[in-house]
Amino acid sequence: MMPRDMKQPKEVKLSGNTAKFVRENFHHYSAQSLKNATMAYQHLLDSGGKMFVSMAGAMSTGRLGISLAKMIRRGYVSGLSVTGANLEEDVFNLVAHDEYVQIPSYKDLTPDQDEQLAKKKLNRVTDAAIPATAMKEVEDIIIEDWKNSDERRFPHEFLTEILLSGKLKKYYQIDEVESWLLAAAEKDIPIVTPGWEDSTLGNVFTALVREGEVDLSILKTGIEAMNYLADWYLKTKEDKGFFQVGGGIAGDFAICVVPFLRQDCHLGDKIKHWAYFCQCTNAIVEEGGYSGAEPNEKITWDKISKKTPSFVVKGDASINVPLIFAQILGL
Repeated sequence: MMPRDMKQPKEVKLSGNTAKFVRENFHHYSAQSLKNATMAYQHLLDSGGKMFVSMAGAMSTGRLGISLAKMIRRGYVSGLSVTGANLEEDVFNLVAHDEYVQIPSYKDLTPDQDEQLAKKKLNRVTDAAIPATAMKEVEDIIIEDWKNSDERRFPHEFLTEILLSGKLKKYYQIDEVESWLLAAAEKDIPIVTPGWEDSTLGNVFTALVREGEVDLSILKTGIEAMNYLADWYLKTKEDKGFFQVGGGIAGDFAICVVPFLRQDCHLGDKIKHWAYFCQCTNAIVEEGGYSGAEPNEKITWDKISKKTPSFVVKGDASINVPLIFAQILGL
């Protein structure tokens, strides 16, 4: 039997120079998986399906928003699950990109040099250091909103309201079309942020609760987020695919909505499995990188079925994902 991600998906028409390049050059190994995953993604869209995307890792700082925002605005992404860091770093990048310090030789830094960055209040994310001032401009506005909030919201709703209000617009340093969060807000697609507390703004919120300056009750919980996601899954009658960037809680939380509904809510076969699955990762399962597990394992957890077109695209997601998105976009 041929491996799942080596089966040729239905041929679809992909236009643009990127698709032409991939057709001509990507024939084996992870390159073949990338090509097949893209065609299956397009086939789902052509069939009227919806794609849900999860995003972990430092993808916002890696500027995945340039291509992801386009996908959202075209209707090629219909829902998102993101880590708290990706949620806030999209906004940080929007308002302070010019102050970011690029450190291409980051692997050669000594502890003393990293300490110097810390003293300058430059928080390093691999090869880019984010200035604390970028966070402060956003923090000042969102803290005021937290303190004055009279309704319960999800973490992302505070940020999307700020973006849509234009309060930050005077600070923009990149074209706003590159913000995936602004695109998602404008398209009003669902977003969940599991484990939001593990982020700069999440830490700030927690400190304010601890100090009695903000009421914890204004923040909707992860339990509510799962039910919010379940409501979306139930009301979206079209086939739904799952495109996972990286691993972690962003992917694990969201993909579990299917077994949650099928098993824990006792809806059984009334709930369809995910109709497509692709994960872009560099994790090695033999070394404990669970997010690198083969898709077949998800069959045992009732997330996908044996008929679900499934792919693993190994390598740097900040390279592979824009390549996939560019083909779908016809670039």
